[in-house]
Amino acid sequence: MFPAPSAPRRRAHIAMVGIPAVSHVLPSLEIIRELVARGHRVTYANDPSAAGLITPTGAELVPCASTLPVADNEWPEDAIGAMSLFLDDAIQALPQLRAAYDPDPADLYLYDIGAYAARALAESQGRPLLQLSPTFVAWDGYEEEVASQLRQLPGADAYQARFARWLAGCGASTTDVDTFSGRPERALALISRAMQPHAERVDTEAVTFVGPCFDLSAGTGDTAGMVGAADTAGSDGWARPADAENVLLVSLGSAFTRRPEFYRQCLAAYGELPGWHIVLQIGKYTDPAELGTLPSNVEVHSWVPQRAILEQADAFVTHAGMGGCGEGLLAGVPMIAVPQGAEQFMNADRLVELGVARRIDTAEATGERLRAALLELVADPEVARRSARLSAEARSEGGTRRAADLIEDMLP
Repeated sequence: MFPAPSAPRRRAHIAMVGIPAVSHVLPSLEIIRELVARGHRVTYANDPSAAGLITPTGAELVPCASTLPVADNEWPEDAIGAMSLFLDDAIQALPQLRAAYDPDPADLYLYDIGAYAARALAESQGRPLLQLSPTFVAWDGYEEEVASQLRQLPGADAYQARFARWLAGCGASTTDVDTFSGRPERALALISRAMQPHAERVDTEAVTFVGPCFDLSAGTGDTAGMVGAADTAGSDGWARPADAENVLLVSLGSAFTRRPEFYRQCLAAYGELPGWHIVLQIGKYTDPAELGTLPSNVEVHSWVPQRAILEQADAFVTHAGMGGCGEGLLAGVPMIAVPQGAEQFMNADRLVELGVARRIDTAEATGERLRAALLELVADPEVARRSARLSAEARSEGGTRRAADLIEDMLP
């Protein structure tokens, strides 16, 4: 159990260790910014490619080259192959972290779920550490219900054995692979508790749900969802057109955006839909020319300030990444979930269970189905009621300020 926040702590050295995937960097950025604002020295170890996201927070970037394929998004299709990449990255990252932090150890280490080397470093130094999870966490029974299925996959035994050998020699005090990789001693879940599978079975002695963490000073105009793309919907936020009766945001996040046919189906569904203004984010992998002639009620961008738009939107078509789900719930908008990979299928089903979304898989995402789902959602008063309730619950979880308070209370 995390203790209640106490008196302000002395200025401390807090280190964050992450991986360069955008979806893993964005969720905790405002926590880092807040810790810097409170006077702490914050260092952030990550690949130099993430510098543009990290340095504006005021944290000091500690370059730690990553071997993860985030630049070209060329991930293995099999789960064991993907897991092996994270292990490979940890093995090569640990010496880099030791070179930076053995001469200058942090008072407290924060780390992303994919940054295994951070836990090894902190345990070898005997320093406190805290995981910042951008997605759901393990629950009582997770190993039997989920992890056991992974162990049946080809290559799983070799992966487990290799991980165990690394743990035995890297200085970590935790040598069980499943505990080390999936059971942090303490964690902040940066998601709405409503999105957590089997939330009632999560160990609240180890995990605290603080909800999505956003800029405390920016209100509805912050650009926490915008990542330095050349084409954005404005650097200071987004302005809802004066004549827009309703606004729909369509976004597949940062990784799964090479979907020109899906975008064309969205144009067929929502182009010239009376009373609706459409904001379509297509990412960096799709050329706008592939979409053909744009309807007059559609604006297209490679990247947008997602949260700023959602605060003014009436509906959201999302890939159901955890970040998008959290932003949608916080804004209280109904959603059409079109999952693309990883945990997004589970997230999409959870949104449907919560009564605020429809799931449409990509192969079935025709213009007709997309349009029907939108009109059904916005016409349903029960969806509106549930969306409002979940928004209030998400805002009550504490977000950035509560996360920073809990981090400070862990300082020696």
